[in-house]
Amino acid sequence: MTQPRIPVAVYRLQFHPGMRFEDARGLIPYFHGLGITDLYASPILQARRGSTHGYDVTDPSRLNPELGNEEEFENFVRQLQANGMGLLLDIVPNHMAASSENPWWMDLLEDGPGSASASHFDVDWHPPSRSLDNRILLPLLAHSYASSLENRQLALTFEEGSFYIRYFDTKLPVAAKSYRQILSHRLEKLKQTLGAGSPAFQEFEGILSALERLPDRSALLVEKAAERRLTRSAAKERLWRLCGTSAEVRRFINQNVQIFNGRKGVPSSFLHLDRLLSDQAYLLAFWRNTNEGINYRRFFTITDLVGIRVEDPVTFDATHAVILRLTEKSLITGLRVDHIDGLRDPLGYLKRLQDRLCPGRSEGQPVAFYVVVEKILTDGESLPRDWPVYGTTGYDFLNLVNGIFVDEQNVAELDRVYSKFAELNSEYEDLVYKKKKQVMESLLAVEMNSLGRHLSLLAEQDRYARELPRGDLARALVETIACLAVYRTYIRSFAVSSDDRRYIEAAITNAQARNPGLNPACFEFLRQVLLLRQGPQLFPEQRETRLAFVMRWQQFTGPIMAKGFEDSLLYVYNRLVSLNEVGGTPDSAGVPISAFHEFGLQRARRWPYTLNATSTHDSKRAEDVRARIDVLSEIPSEWEKHLVRWRRLNEKRKRIANGTHVPTPNEEILLYQTMIGAWPLRRDEVPNFRRRLQDYIIKATRDAMVHTKWTVPNVSHEKALVDFVEAITDESGNNEFLKDFLRFQRDVAYWGALNGLAQVLIKIGFPGVPELYQGSELWDLRLVDPDNRGPVDFSQRMRMAEELRKKRQCTFQCFRDLLEHWEDGRIKLYIVLKALSFRVANAGLFLNGDYLPIEPSGNQKESVCAFARRWKRSWCLIAVPRLLTRLISPGQPPLGDNVWGKSTIALPKSSPKQWLNIFTREKITASPSGLSRVLHLRDIFQNFPVALLAAGSAHSI
Repeated sequence: MTQPRIPVAVYRLQFHPGMRFEDARGLIPYFHGLGITDLYASPILQARRGSTHGYDVTDPSRLNPELGNEEEFENFVRQLQANGMGLLLDIVPNHMAASSENPWWMDLLEDGPGSASASHFDVDWHPPSRSLDNRILLPLLAHSYASSLENRQLALTFEEGSFYIRYFDTKLPVAAKSYRQILSHRLEKLKQTLGAGSPAFQEFEGILSALERLPDRSALLVEKAAERRLTRSAAKERLWRLCGTSAEVRRFINQNVQIFNGRKGVPSSFLHLDRLLSDQAYLLAFWRNTNEGINYRRFFTITDLVGIRVEDPVTFDATHAVILRLTEKSLITGLRVDHIDGLRDPLGYLKRLQDRLCPGRSEGQPVAFYVVVEKILTDGESLPRDWPVYGTTGYDFLNLVNGIFVDEQNVAELDRVYSKFAELNSEYEDLVYKKKKQVMESLLAVEMNSLGRHLSLLAEQDRYARELPRGDLARALVETIACLAVYRTYIRSFAVSSDDRRYIEAAITNAQARNPGLNPACFEFLRQVLLLRQGPQLFPEQRETRLAFVMRWQQFTGPIMAKGFEDSLLYVYNRLVSLNEVGGTPDSAGVPISAFHEFGLQRARRWPYTLNATSTHDSKRAEDVRARIDVLSEIPSEWEKHLVRWRRLNEKRKRIANGTHVPTPNEEILLYQTMIGAWPLRRDEVPNFRRRLQDYIIKATRDAMVHTKWTVPNVSHEKALVDFVEAITDESGNNEFLKDFLRFQRDVAYWGALNGLAQVLIKIGFPGVPELYQGSELWDLRLVDPDNRGPVDFSQRMRMAEELRKKRQCTFQCFRDLLEHWEDGRIKLYIVLKALSFRVANAGLFLNGDYLPIEPSGNQKESVCAFARRWKRSWCLIAVPRLLTRLISPGQPPLGDNVWGKSTIALPKSSPKQWLNIFTREKITASPSGLSRVLHLRDIFQNFPVALLAAGSAHSI
């Protein structure tokens, strides 16, 4: 069996029309020189025109032509291979774009459940609403249906033999069987014009007859779908040919189209088009009516991303054909699976994927192809060990490493400062619970109604539960999901794992405790269903129905957590927003060093090849933004003084909107933390940052769903926020706030930069595969999407990297110069260059080596984190500072004896005596201490703020 390619270090690159295969090919020498072994690419299958991310796939059977053709893709990969590099590709098995650019979707809209593409999409063709039986709701209208119709925003068009409904840029197919309504209108007029016996009229009637014989869309047999597709295609071709040979027929059709489109101000003139639309497989609706009855599975709440049934083998093969072909040609060496939690059966999918990637692989054999999954693990949750993958995309590491820069001694003080300033009294767990309920009652109400209806049907079939009130059952379901601590469980058979059982039991227990007045029998029935307990009253088919319900339920708990926690709670609980991250724990006290080391030991033992991320295209704020904000945990008293002062200075800039002072205290503290974290390093970037900050605060407050929402924007509130940002960042005039803010922010930014340097070095040396998100080799001060998906100045990075390489014999003064001019980012890039080069030269040490916690001692022991890696006779040691506000003043280098005194770190037994500092080329000798050896921190940090030491057989660079 072929050994999988395991990346040593990956670089995430976002493909889009401005970054094509040919553009990326030109950057490969830079990535290679950086120490990157594998490029980690966003999706490359055909997506919507102009897509900036590629997650809105429209045609999985081809590459995205906006990125380049297959030859250009192969040239790009061959260039990677020439540099010894691989390609880790992002794939999207959960959803596609619900777009007129998607041929499968268009086929579905034309023929409904009878479409040959119907089995690909996750649609409920028989929802409670009778008007949607065998139809699909499309909530895409900006106004009501009647208004859109009578204002001629919905227009019938005729294009190359086919009829369509146009709604601005959206094009919807008209079912071929309903063409008769258009073509038969005023048929006598055409007959008189052409003559009953004319060839043109005979052909026209023949086309009408063919359309009449089309199978109804409720005919679901595969043979009927094929017959329908062939017959309709032939009829359309005949109609278009006839229009080409008969000007009278073309004129007749154009006149009918004009008649159907009605006359503005004459409501009765729209009856024809109204009737035609009522005969389609889709029902057009006002976009805010989404939750009235949308009957297809969406990606979260995004109506133009439709869930696909990848559990169906035919759908799997159709959506993965190109990917499998490219892997067979060795053009792709690894896969990243997007949104694994959206799939009906993640384990089944991953097994099928590995089987297709590596035919002949037997059950129980090692994982044959490098696959990682986008799985958000909550605190204490582990990736299922039976998944045939190498790990996740690294949010667990992101939150772990960020946590060690939070001063746990001051968290109680931070709680007090936040509660007092933001005037909030809610407990964190209560906020999570409320936000998840809010999402279920609004954004995902239709999904909850569907689940509640199916739960009631299960109760009706159970002689012990049939009398339970439907409303109480639905409420028990909502309450249980609100209390579920994880994104989802992974039940796929009647054998429920101990982890899944524990999560469900805890959720139901907590839900009951919060709702003592709710009928306990409803919770007990829900427990029986979710845990698939096989009571004697159940028929075999009832057990299967319950399993189907549980597997469906699991697909929706993830979106509820994502929208309630990630996209709402993280903008509502603003105590220390550096902790407000995907997979994070915002109310935590940071991460103790002991927990950090325990995680490292487990990582090396169980998931040594998983990804380690610090910034991603989905993170809430970039790595260096978090590193700055973490500093506030070290100086809560100073933070509070400035908050109080800033509130007073900016009071006059606030506005009253709908009876509320804007910004509210909670919005204000979020805004100040964001400014501290993301304020640019160059003054000429401030105007652009102001616009970014205005965009950010609107997005954040809409996501928070407190004073404004995406569905119902509060215009006056948002305008007041935008004006407030404009006023407080105004550099003209006498802005006392800005002067005070910049003095404080400058100090925090320096300490935060040192955190950032420590963070990136830990990532490179920790068990797992380090990921650099595009552009993050320099200071990364970007905010949430779309701010973090903008263009990257690679020419600047290439120039700086080349200049640093020319200084291979850098003097100690050179290192101090890098630190003194830290704002330009060269020091971070230098660390990345040197550490990644060392990692590549010692790949076995980092991919397979042991993880050894290193314990510091002395007065400064709390301000250092250190660990060693050991493989065979090769050693390396990583030591970084943390919590530096207690040791140095702003701008002071964290170097030498004055800072580190007599503090030491104890080396593991049998470790070498002689060590080489990879960054400075200094040789450091361990000193004896009892039965072991120690290294003095003053020696490790003599000339550079972080340390990567090599010893034994490790290759120096």
